[in-house]
Amino acid sequence: MTESNALASMSFRRRLHWIYAGYGLCFVVFLVLMVLLEHWGLPRHYIGFVFLAAPVVIYAVIGVMSRTTDAVEYYVAGRRVPGVYNGMATAADWMSAASFIGMAGTLYLTGYDGLAYIIGWTGGYCLVAFLLAPYLRKFGQFTVPDFLGARYEGNLTRLIGLAAAMLCSFIYVVAQIYGVGLITTRLTSIASFEIGVFLGLGGILVCSFLGGMRAVTWTQVAQYIVLVIAYLVPVAWLSVKQTHIPIPQAIYGYQLQKVTQAEQRLKADPAELSVIAALRARADELDSKLHHVGAALANDREHARELVLVLKESNAPQRSIQAAERVLAQLPKDEAAATELWSLQRKELEARAQPLGGMPDHATPFAGQPDGTPDEQRAYELSRRNFMALVFCLMVGTAALPHILIRYYTTPSVKEARQSVTWSLFFIVLLYLTAPALAVLVKYEIFSSLVGTSFDALPAWIANWTKVDPTLLSVEDVNHDGILQLGELRIGGDIIVLAMPEIAGMPYAISGLVAAGGLAAALSTADGLLLTISNALSHDLYYRMINPQASTARRVMISKVLLLAVALAAAFVAAQKPANILFLVSAAFSLAASAFFPALVLGVFWRRANRWGAAAGMLAGLGLTFWYMATTHPALRALLGVTSPIQLWWGIQPISAGVFGVPLGFAVIVLVSLLTPRPSAQSLQLVEALRHPRVEAGA
Repeated sequence: MTESNALASMSFRRRLHWIYAGYGLCFVVFLVLMVLLEHWGLPRHYIGFVFLAAPVVIYAVIGVMSRTTDAVEYYVAGRRVPGVYNGMATAADWMSAASFIGMAGTLYLTGYDGLAYIIGWTGGYCLVAFLLAPYLRKFGQFTVPDFLGARYEGNLTRLIGLAAAMLCSFIYVVAQIYGVGLITTRLTSIASFEIGVFLGLGGILVCSFLGGMRAVTWTQVAQYIVLVIAYLVPVAWLSVKQTHIPIPQAIYGYQLQKVTQAEQRLKADPAELSVIAALRARADELDSKLHHVGAALANDREHARELVLVLKESNAPQRSIQAAERVLAQLPKDEAAATELWSLQRKELEARAQPLGGMPDHATPFAGQPDGTPDEQRAYELSRRNFMALVFCLMVGTAALPHILIRYYTTPSVKEARQSVTWSLFFIVLLYLTAPALAVLVKYEIFSSLVGTSFDALPAWIANWTKVDPTLLSVEDVNHDGILQLGELRIGGDIIVLAMPEIAGMPYAISGLVAAGGLAAALSTADGLLLTISNALSHDLYYRMINPQASTARRVMISKVLLLAVALAAAFVAAQKPANILFLVSAAFSLAASAFFPALVLGVFWRRANRWGAAAGMLAGLGLTFWYMATTHPALRALLGVTSPIQLWWGIQPISAGVFGVPLGFAVIVLVSLLTPRPSAQSLQLVEALRHPRVEAGA
């Protein structure tokens, strides 16, 4: 680097320091002002709109200021993003709705098992640092399919990589847009979740449509500042409320002991036991109906019709009549539909008819007992096996996600790419070390403050969240004693973080802050994913394979059009409320791991890998992973019309299907490569250029 370039780089970095330091300070002042305005009487719905609109306006301004038609700027932000800022942008790109919204919720619901996500996602960045990021930066092009096409000599692997990148990224972006819709609906109090989804989509597009990676990068830095403040401040507040110590990580173990004590108390509580008995009675009733489906369905219809007639003849309130008519209309249409519905309801009731509402003890490592009965030993082994399988899939998937890997194309040098991974891990760990504490603090708050409350005195947040989505939160007086027991509370993991300030009784402005942080997390990841899909289509499909003579302006224009089309398609799918956020994201990890990780790692470290081996390995790994998910996950089975019995291999859950696809991918690449001709001299030269620091691999 020349002296003038070095001085320009230093000046650029100093300017960035001042800009983002000022931005962070202004955001803190904004938060304090909103808390004061709430104290002075500003209505809550105005606070929600401000926390939704103000950050999005800032992101939009950054997007407009960063607009460009230059290909290098649009695809890789001009390759001049300093390591620390690329680390922040990568952390924001990484801190998706699943991490920000779903991770602590999963820890709340599953306890120890939820730590698999933290271990897997964090460990994945070690693989990124050691195995891929520096080499991809040295390759120096624009996309992951670009690398596959160059390393494996042709468009076959490029096309497979393009299809896999679209599949993984589309699944992932649907989860982000779902999270955006959830947050937007809650902040604005609009009645329709679907409207919330498309309102949030507007915020996503203003960040990425005009400026591509250049706009997304500088927006993501701003979004990281918002989301880290939004995550840490309320958890510290709740920590002070419960322990008078503002460092939640330090009091995690102390509060976990209190939660364990509360769990033992609730397990022995007669009111909780009565709820369990009532739920089991309902499950037994459904089991009886399933033995005589036709007669039971006819009986239900007759009772429903009689109730409607009785209400009408007695001039009951119209609301009661309409409710009875809805019950009649919602009865299954035929015996097949009744069997499916009642089987699902029975399964849900059996899951709820367990101590602690079906949740495991928070501090217990695995289900079952290693020294217990044969059944307990099998349960323990199965739980441990699934834990390790999930950690493996998340680690390898992290190292193979295209929207994360392309972030390391944006740094000025290979050295900065390595530093960027370190900074990424640091900024991610700030939140990941806080999530377990958040889950324990919220669980203690619910166990000690909410459970035992009269149904007439339940806090307003329960009714508010029930309106957003009853599947995320609902309460029912199962044992009819007028008091809320834990078994009568059904709460989804996706709202634990968003509802935490209201659960803890904090000012509504803190709820707005958390929602703004969740929105920043979902927007930042969605931007990166949409850009990955549109860039792969415009660069790898259109430019590399269809029209190599296309001008820069035309390529960028096509990328923008494709970005808009993909965004609308993802929003439509998200509006259908597919499987929960964490499953969608984890499915994307298994698919990415099986499709990309073997081909990328062997492409860098094994000279003998060739195009036929890579193509066969990618197809085999991805195909096996998708097939296993499609035949074992209930939602996918229903979507694809799969009716064969579910057969889990070694008890591995579909979320960890990549544990089969990745080894198969490696084995097929090695075997097919050895049975087919060696790579060309050009391909071998590329491997040497990637592996040896004195040789340049690309632009």
